[in-house]
Amino acid sequence: MNTFTDTAPFRDALSGPDSDTNPDPCFAVELRHVTRTYGAREIRVVALDDVTIAFPAKSWTAVMGPSGSGKSTLLNIVGGLERVTTGQVLVAGQDITDASESQLTSLRRSDVGFIFQNFNLIGSLSAEQNVAMPSRLAGRRPTRRDVQAALAEVGLGERIHHRPRELSGGQQQRVAIARALIAKPKVLLADEPTGALDSKAARTVLGLMRALVDSGQTIVMVTHDPIAAAYSDQVLFVSDGRIADQMTGASALEIADRLARLEG
Repeated sequence: MNTFTDTAPFRDALSGPDSDTNPDPCFAVELRHVTRTYGAREIRVVALDDVTIAFPAKSWTAVMGPSGSGKSTLLNIVGGLERVTTGQVLVAGQDITDASESQLTSLRRSDVGFIFQNFNLIGSLSAEQNVAMPSRLAGRRPTRRDVQAALAEVGLGERIHHRPRELSGGQQQRVAIARALIAKPKVLLADEPTGALDSKAARTVLGLMRALVDSGQTIVMVTHDPIAAAYSDQVLFVSDGRIADQMTGASALEIADRLARLEG
């Protein structure tokens, strides 16, 4: 196991003469001196504090930390759902720091996918229609066979016509995961993707996510689950808006121990 107590390897990679403007093709996501604050003066809250970090292309990073540590803010900034206060954000080879809303929408339709903790399914649509919708909005037309195969992969092959209200929370999460899988984004952002799943379904989903990385996609996953984090290539620990630690090749027990010490 290799443990890094600071972000020096990433800072070195970002310190070239063109680092202020040019994306590095080795990285799918780069945050350069990113700060995100809310409020002002005495009620000012610093969610991210001068964070410089890069996520290698074709890798899977788990982001962990106590509640309020800044990990969800980090994920939202990468996905263009929140703006930075200062700093620079590059995603899938594009500088999105000052991108317009239409540019961010285009990015999310083509290059960035999401697995949301609250599912974000459309209640009037069937599971099959929910899975196909984002790809259709992006101008792609997945075949019905592809959509049904994606639902079968997450164990919902017989639920394709069910609407969200007819599905359990875990089943709705699997629909959301199938929706992200079929879109094949360059960067997949996952917020607690196994939080609503039983252990068997979680293993299935994590195996599918590993297959995505092996096929060339990049995953950034926020999770509280050390078992899920152990599937990733590296674990990033966030505390008080800063990078507190990194681990690679760690077991679930090692990850749980480090998280417990951080929370303690």
